[in-house]
Amino acid sequence: MHSFPQALIDGYAAFIRGPYAEAEGKYKRLAREGQSPVALVIACCDSRAAPETIFDAGPGELFVLRNVANLVPTFQPDAAQHGTSAAIEFAVAALEVENVVVLGHGRCGGIRAALNPGHVLAQGDFIGKWMSMLAPVSAEVAKYTFLTASERETVLERLSVRNSINNLRTFPYIREREADGRLKVHGAWFDISTGELWVMDPETGDFSRPELPDLPSLAGKVQRVTSA
Repeated sequence: MHSFPQALIDGYAAFIRGPYAEAEGKYKRLAREGQSPVALVIACCDSRAAPETIFDAGPGELFVLRNVANLVPTFQPDAAQHGTSAAIEFAVAALEVENVVVLGHGRCGGIRAALNPGHVLAQGDFIGKWMSMLAPVSAEVAKYTFLTASERETVLERLSVRNSINNLRTFPYIREREADGRLKVHGAWFDISTGELWVMDPETGDFSRPELPDLPSLAGKVQRVTSA
């Protein structure tokens, strides 16, 4: 008897009999022709903030990079292992995505650890060191004693998005593609509790909710997903 989680087996059964069966032609085309995602989305590992769900994306539409607190390190071409930088390089230099989105979210455990060095998450072998990339920014936010703890977290979650975008621009091929118009870099923040998406203004850095278009009919959605 296998010990693989039954919930995952059940989920796979539902997937293969439903979404996969409906979009089998698209999956076969993607396998044959490769992927051409419209965007690289750099998001958090948090199970409540999956980009494919938030943006209602089908197979092949998004190249998703997830790490703790959706952080981007600066460009460091040395002998160390750089998983996040490798994924960025693959999406931008190999797949030539036209958009990069840094997607933060509310109630982020990594951000909470960054603001509270004594937090259990900050005491492990890796998370505290990983979040130290954000140390100069989190130290400033921690001084905002007139804010509640949850308000400071929201502030840092959004400032972290801006910080990651600044770090993205230390990558030469990001700068080059932005300069000649081949690439656009965006910031966004998702509120888990309300479902609200806030998009960053590229000029001011302010976050606001975008005006939403009329939603397509269900029939239109099915047609988009299943088309080969």
